[in-house]
Amino acid sequence: ARGFSVPLQRPADCGADRYFDSSRLACAPCGAHQRQSAGGSSCVCEPGYRMVSSNGGFSVTCEKCPENMSGVTQDGWNCITCPKGLTSKGNCKCPNNEILVERSIDGILLNEALCIRCNGSEQSFSASDASGSRCVRCENTFIQVSKSCDCSSPNILTGGLCFLAHEGLPPKGVAAVRFAQLGITLTSAWFLKNLQSSAFACWLYSNLTACQALGNMCVMNMNSLSSSRTDACGLFQYIFVSTARVGVIHSIPYWRHNLPWLYYGDQPGLASQVLEKNHFPTTFTFKGTDKDVKLKFIAASFDAAGNFLKWQSLEGGILQLCPDTQTKLNAAYVFGTTYQQSCKISVSKILLDFANPVFYDLFLEYNGGSEQQHLWAVPVLNLNLQYNEKFVNQGSNMNNWLLTRRFFLVDALSGKENDLGKPPRVIRIASKITISIRLVSHTQRGTIYPPLITVAYTDVLIQNPETQSVMVSFAVSYEMNQSEAQIQTDIALGVLGGLAVLWSLLKTAGWKRRTGSSIIDLQTVFKFLLFYAGDLANVFFIITVGTGIYWLVFFKAQQFVSVLLPLPSQEEDFVTYVACAFSLKALQFLHLLVSQLAVDIFFIDWERPKGKVLKAVEGEGVIKSAAAPVSIWRTYFIANEWNEIQTVRKINPLFQVLAVLFFLEVVGFSNLALMDASSSLTRSSESYVAPWSRILRFGVSAALWIAIAILQVIFFAVIYERFVEDKISQFVDLCCVSNISVFLLSHNCFGHYIHGRSVHGHADTNMEEMNMNLKREAENLCSQRGLLPNTDGQTFQISISRKMRLNYDWIHETLTRKRGPARLLDSSANTFEQSTRAYNAMNKFLSSFIDHVHKEMDYIVKDKLLLERILGMEFMEPIEKSIFYNDEGHSFSDVLYYGNETTLLIFDILFFSVVDLASQSFVLAAILTYLQQELFRFIRNRLGQKNLASKTLVDQRFLI
Repeated sequence: ARGFSVPLQRPADCGADRYFDSSRLACAPCGAHQRQSAGGSSCVCEPGYRMVSSNGGFSVTCEKCPENMSGVTQDGWNCITCPKGLTSKGNCKCPNNEILVERSIDGILLNEALCIRCNGSEQSFSASDASGSRCVRCENTFIQVSKSCDCSSPNILTGGLCFLAHEGLPPKGVAAVRFAQLGITLTSAWFLKNLQSSAFACWLYSNLTACQALGNMCVMNMNSLSSSRTDACGLFQYIFVSTARVGVIHSIPYWRHNLPWLYYGDQPGLASQVLEKNHFPTTFTFKGTDKDVKLKFIAASFDAAGNFLKWQSLEGGILQLCPDTQTKLNAAYVFGTTYQQSCKISVSKILLDFANPVFYDLFLEYNGGSEQQHLWAVPVLNLNLQYNEKFVNQGSNMNNWLLTRRFFLVDALSGKENDLGKPPRVIRIASKITISIRLVSHTQRGTIYPPLITVAYTDVLIQNPETQSVMVSFAVSYEMNQSEAQIQTDIALGVLGGLAVLWSLLKTAGWKRRTGSSIIDLQTVFKFLLFYAGDLANVFFIITVGTGIYWLVFFKAQQFVSVLLPLPSQEEDFVTYVACAFSLKALQFLHLLVSQLAVDIFFIDWERPKGKVLKAVEGEGVIKSAAAPVSIWRTYFIANEWNEIQTVRKINPLFQVLAVLFFLEVVGFSNLALMDASSSLTRSSESYVAPWSRILRFGVSAALWIAIAILQVIFFAVIYERFVEDKISQFVDLCCVSNISVFLLSHNCFGHYIHGRSVHGHADTNMEEMNMNLKREAENLCSQRGLLPNTDGQTFQISISRKMRLNYDWIHETLTRKRGPARLLDSSANTFEQSTRAYNAMNKFLSSFIDHVHKEMDYIVKDKLLLERILGMEFMEPIEKSIFYNDEGHSFSDVLYYGNETTLLIFDILFFSVVDLASQSFVLAAILTYLQQELFRFIRNRLGQKNLASKTLVDQRFLI
């Protein structure tokens, strides 16, 4: 690397006695009596020395001029006598209105230079040109005012023009430019030279370029009107008011003859009339023959001196400072495509590309119904405009706006002080340009209001152009009045929110009935809030999904434009609704998780001992006959099966996530979320990609989640569970084959019962007898499995009496108590023996309860009323007898993932959407969604397993 390293040197680093050697890309010394040239890439002789030879660079030979010929000719090769003095460069100089002559007509060098005065008499009217080398006809205003080439007092000489002093002239102008962002006011060299002359020429002679130049200087001063009436805009307003008699152009009252159109007027409320009173006289479509209709913006361009340059179409990116391909630049003007472009540009590049400002009057071209094309003037909202030292174009209240017409991209001219040939001290850049297209409310034919271009300028103090940069952006936005949609959303939210309150109250009432309590306490209020959180989450979810799908369908499918997407700033309420839905649904999900992890469950073993066995009595040394023990393996088997189905869902979560991601990223449904009118699923890599709409992203992803989930539920319910495997129904069958019932209490006095008592009396048997029993059952040679005779009903919702619950709790307390004061425990038995006895007691108690042994705690079996099924509550309170409600389905899955698929699915959708809205990445959202599914499934399995072991006395080591 050292072998290929060179020092960086620039011409400005070389100094006065060295030049920049372009072959070495380094500074080199000049010869004797030499100095750096103006360009910096060669050497020239010092004043008082002439060139003898010159081959460029340092190959210059200089010779001192004699004392009597101390001047050097303009070309630097000869010495000459200068009778009227020398310039700083050692050349001869002449007074004003005289030209320098160093050679005769035939080219012979004179010994003494001549200063010849130009003839300003009536026959010639000549004066020296700017270089002082030739006589030319003097400017016409001199001749008109003084009949000569002199502009002596009391006439006024300004900007190279001569004006007759008389009353009525515009006041003397102030050549000041204010850069409000920097707090700097400069005396502009351009204004100092041209402001007064442009104002006088425009006023006296209606000079077109002078009027345009004056208007440009007002625009460079940000169209600002101050208390001083003598700045550029003050002089323009003075002339505008004074020329009311000359008439207007095209019947536009703000466009006077000979003057540029700069303002729309400062009447209160005028901006809203300009932008909303009249509709743009053409319509736009997304589909059909007029697909991809382009907005034909065209601009009249002027230079700073007021000369008309040309008509320019905005296609090609004349307003887009960021470089890009032609196709992408032109996409900005495709109707319906929201366009955004931003980048950083170095100040040095800006100074190089925009040395001279260009001013634009923007129009939108349209066909007026005849072959003649028409133009609609596009108003400008200059955010930097000041009126009496106050910014007026701030905020959304257009009644306070002052609209203008002309704008520029870069002004590197007005910030030059003293010398126009030197770099500017300050430049002003249009850092943010936005073209806004607004749709007329309730239109069905694609009618829009006149477009508006909003410009924000940034003032840059030049310090080091190579290292300084400016962020610039260009955007085309489409909007419509969203107040009606917001009102409809608020109404829906209010109505559904009110229904959610009523539904939550019913849930709370049902919960109170199921807990066997009638007192409204703090726990009741807390439970109501939890229920309401879940129901309100559903309300927000319904509204957001409906909103997303509405915009997706109606925006993408429309032919004549009737709706436009909300702007990013208008999407904030929608994002807030999604966040609220997710937060509330997460609270409901955690509540569901905690509730499922706290259920009371017990496996009732109906198996009875077969015969007796001889058993040695410990401590007595004798052998006695005892009932044969019943195998515990069936209970362990059922416990394991219950443990496995705790997190079984109606859909496959992994397939759900992968399918959604496949359709979004591979098939291309994500392209429907772009803010353009195209409904294509594929986009060319060369085409412009519009920004994402958060509403459409949510709508597309939520629609896919719901559609794929519905298809999965249908597939599992109709095909998989019928022909392959139905784990919930199989669990009920397994209980019956194993001769074990399941007693579940999800609430204090409410739960579920799975009747698994074998119709064969025994289940602990060999394979041959088991197959024989199943064959007899298949051939209807035995009784039915139902709890009631001659019925098949095996699953029930149970509402138990308070007395039944007290007996259950008394036995359960002994069953689960493992640590406590020694006086409460049987000193002759260890904890395991006590728990075993409690287990046997609970098994005996529940089996006798099912067999109607306890008349004081009996139960009845009945069907639920239709309204009870709809409301999810019970009207009858089990005071004396418990109530078993026939369950046609498998309602015990309510304590499993399987019975809460809707809650889980909505939580997954909202989790996916929140991550996507935050990261704008479907892939990241899919990965995190799957990880959270696995995390909560692991937590549910582990804690559910612990609860199962503690409530049923099944050793956790046997739960695999």
